[in-house]
Amino acid sequence: SLEQGLVATGYGREGPENIELAAGGGVDGLRARLSNAIAAAVAAPSARFVQALAVGDTRALDQDDWQVLRATGIAHLIAISGLHIGFVAGLGALLMRGWYHWVPRCGLYRPLPQMAALAALLLATAYTALAGFGLPAFRTLLMIAAALLAVLLRRASHPSQAFALALIVVWVLDPLAVLNAGFWLSFLGVAWLLWCLPQTRDVAGWRVLLSAQGVMSLGLLPLTVWFFGQASVVGPACNLLAVPWVSVVVVPITLLGTALELCFSGAGTYLFQLAAWLMQGLWSVLEPVSAWHGALVYLPTPSVWRVMLAALAALIVLLPRGIPGKSMAWLLFAPLVLPPLARPPAGAIDVDVLDVGQGLSVLVRSAQHTLVFDAGPALGEHFDMGDMVVVPSLRALGVPSIDLLIVSHDDNDHAGGAAAVKHAYAPLQTVVSRVRAATDEVQCEAGMHWSWDGLGLRVLHPPRFFPYLKNESSCVLRIEAEGRGLLLLPGDISSLIEGRLLGEARDSLQAHALVVPHHGSRSSSSEAFIDAVAPTVALIGSGYRNRFDLPRAEVVQRYRARAIELFDTARNGAIHLRIDASGVREYHTERERRRALWREP
Repeated sequence: SLEQGLVATGYGREGPENIELAAGGGVDGLRARLSNAIAAAVAAPSARFVQALAVGDTRALDQDDWQVLRATGIAHLIAISGLHIGFVAGLGALLMRGWYHWVPRCGLYRPLPQMAALAALLLATAYTALAGFGLPAFRTLLMIAAALLAVLLRRASHPSQAFALALIVVWVLDPLAVLNAGFWLSFLGVAWLLWCLPQTRDVAGWRVLLSAQGVMSLGLLPLTVWFFGQASVVGPACNLLAVPWVSVVVVPITLLGTALELCFSGAGTYLFQLAAWLMQGLWSVLEPVSAWHGALVYLPTPSVWRVMLAALAALIVLLPRGIPGKSMAWLLFAPLVLPPLARPPAGAIDVDVLDVGQGLSVLVRSAQHTLVFDAGPALGEHFDMGDMVVVPSLRALGVPSIDLLIVSHDDNDHAGGAAAVKHAYAPLQTVVSRVRAATDEVQCEAGMHWSWDGLGLRVLHPPRFFPYLKNESSCVLRIEAEGRGLLLLPGDISSLIEGRLLGEARDSLQAHALVVPHHGSRSSSSEAFIDAVAPTVALIGSGYRNRFDLPRAEVVQRYRARAIELFDTARNGAIHLRIDASGVREYHTERERRRALWREP
């Protein structure tokens, strides 16, 4: 978000008092007008593709659409990219050549090559502005500009010089672009192509396409896994179909429709409809392919040395034929795609309290099992912490499956993201504080017990037939080993339930680590409860500057007065601990692990 100039995000609520913003002017207003014209001309299900290809408006693409694009590896084709800018530049040069053909006298005043280059540059610049100067489009514009300026100045140029100039200009104008994954993927992708593809023109087009796809897939694999933790297995094959279909057929029709719409309102309607129909046909092929369970492979976040080793492997594999040892270089990819999964030994657990804002989600991993306790909040489709934080964290840690999902109670800040977690992982068992009709969920009841890898997981509250009272009905879970409590997860219980547990299960409360009840609310964390648990580490799940002002200062003081190490996701980010029967063996926070100059200490 830093490189995009974002300091905060928010959302608007619908209401009768809301006032729609007036249409903007300039380029943004023009983009909005074109997007609205496409929406009016094309039926809703298909308009989203044409809007994205014409003006880079991807707002209508939902999560399912992006999942199909990621699984098939063609997300780069949907947003305006270098492909579009290059086509527009070529169209500008072609139009100028046509003009010179019909008006030959123009050649007496200005040479055709220079005027064609000027037309290409002006049209490409105008379209890049219409696209909002996105990084891939801007990078292509700079490379095209370098080549065309050489023509205008009658100087010789080489693609590598244009590439270097584009890289330097982007770096100078926007130094923070290096923090963006798109910067590295965009420029390194072009670098791979410049280095590997044949420079002669006597190579068949289909061979160039195959070579380009192979180079891009192999060369960018290390960075793709590094940035996104995933790799598309079907991506190379899907790109062989989609790249020529979109670039040669759909994009020209879309851009021609856009040009006509700019000249005369409604003139591009039929071309927009044709482009939408063609994209829908492609989509009907890609969608079932993406549904295959092996289409997209998720991999744990690799270390730097694994990425470097895989990059070296790609470099060796893509060297010319005859280089000795090329076949052995494939083995260097193994650490990237088959990383060791760091699991705790039997009788120990790894605990990750995720930063889900004002809410809670805790991942607990044993030697062979995984528990997810709560899944954070969800506020609509575009702010679901289950989808944005919990599921990506599980994948980054290399978790293949969830054995147990416990949703402590129904409040959104604990249960909102559960649907996304269940959709992505299908837990073997789901335990909730209130069972819905016709579900596979199990009611949380005191006495429930699981035995994992030398560990015992036991539910302490609520008892059977306990009425649903929201926070007071929170599922309270204790994880123990060798008779010692490792972790206590009390949900949002208040001091009332704390008192009940003190009276009925005092001996079962002790734990080395405690997730602070109700995010540090003054209604919880009574002194007697803290003393009974006697943790060495206390963990708080809260949001930065949350509207509830949690955790409360007096509650924080209770823990600090007892010399308990206190961590808060709002201040420390995600928190990781390893705990066994002897105590908390190690801990670190994401804020410490990912120190940066622009972050507050």
